[in-house]
Amino acid sequence: MCGRYSITTAPEALARLFGTVGPIPNLPPRYNLAPTQDAPVVRRGRDGLRLTLVRWGLIPSWSKGPDARFAMINARADTLAAKPAYRNAFRDRRCLVPADGFYEWQAVPGGGKQPMRIVRSDREPFAFAGIWERWSPGPDEPAIDSFAIVTTDANDRLRSIHDRMPVVLDPADWERWIAGPAEAVADLLRPAPEDAFVAYPVSARVGNVRNDDAELLAEAAPAA
Repeated sequence: MCGRYSITTAPEALARLFGTVGPIPNLPPRYNLAPTQDAPVVRRGRDGLRLTLVRWGLIPSWSKGPDARFAMINARADTLAAKPAYRNAFRDRRCLVPADGFYEWQAVPGGGKQPMRIVRSDREPFAFAGIWERWSPGPDEPAIDSFAIVTTDANDRLRSIHDRMPVVLDPADWERWIAGPAEAVADLLRPAPEDAFVAYPVSARVGNVRNDDAELLAEAAPAA
C-alpha cells in the first residue's frame, strides 16, 4: 500500500537524473502528495523520456470517469497482467514515479497508528514502478492522464510497518520497465533489498492532506 509520498527534488534535477527531454513542468516541493493530485511521472515520448504531471489514481479508459471513491492509487503486482483495469496499461503504458520518501501507518500497542516515513538509506530520490492510462470524456474535451503505483509484498525490514510496499526500481532497470515487453519485466516486481530503506516516525499532521510543508519530514517522538 502507498497512500502518501513526497517528492521534494527540484524538477530540473529530476530531468537530469532520468535523462528526460522537452519542457520541465513547474512543480514545487511536495511533502505530502495525496491521491487525485498531480504528480511528476517519467514516460516514453516520441523523442525520448518525458517528465510530465499526471493525476494520481488510475482511471481506466473504459470507466465513466474520475471518482475519488474508487481511485486506483495502487496496482498489485500479482494482478497487473490479468485485471481488466490494469492489463492494457501494464502491457503498453508503464512509467516511473519519482519520489524521495513515502508514508505508512504502523499499528501501535494500545490502539492507534504511528505515521512512519520510509526513505532510502542514502536519502537519495528513487523511482516507483507505475502504470498510466488516458481517459477521454468526449471528442471536444481534454483527456485525463492518470497513474497507479505498483505494489508488492513488503520486505522483512518493513513488514512490521505494513505488509505491502511500492515496487522500487533499480536505476539499471528503469529503461527495461518503461520500454521492455510486459513478459520480460515480471522479475522487477519484487520487494526492495533489506538494507535499501529505513523508516522513522513523523508527525500525525501528515494524515491531513492540507498539510504539505517541510516539517512533515522531521523525525517525531513515537506515539505513546
